Formats: sequence, structure tokens, C-alpha cells
Amino acid sequence: MGGGDAAEIIRDIIWMKLKRISIFPLPGAILFPGMQLPLHIFEPRYRALVSDALARDRNIGMIQPKAGSDQLFQVGCLGRIDQVEALEDGRYNLVLEGLQRFETVSELRVTTQFRQVEARLWQEDELSEILPLADRASLEMESRKFANAQGYMVDWNSVSQLDDYSLVNAIAQIAPFDSAAKQALLEARGLNVRADLIVQMMQFFGRRDSDDSSVTLQ
Repeated sequence: MGGGDAAEIIRDIIWMKLKRISIFPLPGAILFPGMQLPLHIFEPRYRALVSDALARDRNIGMIQPKAGSDQLFQVGCLGRIDQVEALEDGRYNLVLEGLQRFETVSELRVTTQFRQVEARLWQEDELSEILPLADRASLEMESRKFANAQGYMVDWNSVSQLDDYSLVNAIAQIAPFDSAAKQALLEARGLNVRADLIVQMMQFFGRRDSDDSSVTLQ
């Protein structure tokens, strides 16, 4: 057996490990590992989701539904409830902290009010990746231009202090792009690839007609 065969076997073993994930399908919302996402939970089925998660492992999978459909995109991110405020009427305010991206294998038939999937967790470590100086400068420059065009007030001194990982993923998570664009950012493998995609999207959206206030690829 050659070394290549052994590597393929190890890879297949890793990818065969499946995890059952309770999901919160929310268009326009993505979560990255290491990032935080505040959520206000008010629908009964998602209140049940949060209650179940709190009773078990505090994990919830964030994933987007496709436009005009209950069908899900394939890639989402597993998050852990980091902060939670239970309101008297049964609603929740919570903050999810991103753990790991996942790829959905199949949706499960369940009796719960909320949906569940069987998924493979991505094995990745983008935290150690560093952007080339020119790419970092380009990302900051395009972000300033985009924010100014949208009328956003940004503390650029604080932004400049962020490490590459936090900067790229924070922009990807909060940028007001449509669901398809945000999904493309979530699925991009590698920090450099995602940073380049962000720059391309900002340049594309920056060329929209001046009387068009929407930011969309659809």
C-alpha cells in the first residue's frame, strides 16, 4: 500500500464521521468559526430549538435556506450558545460563537418542531493564515470605500488593529450582501481566497447605479 493510499484512507475516515445538528435556517445570516452572532429568538419552533440546545450541548447550526425555498444551502457553521437571556414570554436573546463549518449530508426526518441534519464537520485551521501585506492593504482600502458609499460610520483605528483572521471573517459576516454572496464567502476555503472574494464583491457592488440602494447579486 502506497503513502497516497494511506492518506486517502485517513481522509475518508475523517470525512465519514457525521454529526447530528439541530439547525436554525436564517437567510442573510452566516457565522464563522471564532466569530459571534447575536440572535433574537421569538418563533415557537426556534424557541424549542434553543431550549433543546441548552438542555444538551448548547450547539446550534446556522445555515441559509435558498431564496424562495425551504431547500438549504449545503454549507453552514456550528455555533455554541455563549450568552443567553431568557425572557418572561419565552423569547430568547442570545449570542452564538462559531465553532466549525459543516457540510450537510442529508436532512433527517424528525418529530421535533425544528429541523435537523446529518453533517460532516470541516477540518480546518485558518487562524494561522496570514494575508500578504498588499492584500491586507487592498482589503482595508476597499472596505473604506464601500463603507463610505453605504454611509456607514466605522472606527478604522480599531479595524486596523484586528488580526487578518478576525478582519476577514468579521467583514464577511456583517457585510450587507445578499444570501448568495454571503454563502459564497462562507464556502470559500482559505483566508486569502475569502479576502480576495470580499474585495471583488465590494468592487462589484460599488459599481451599482447611484439610484439603486440595494446591495444584491440576485
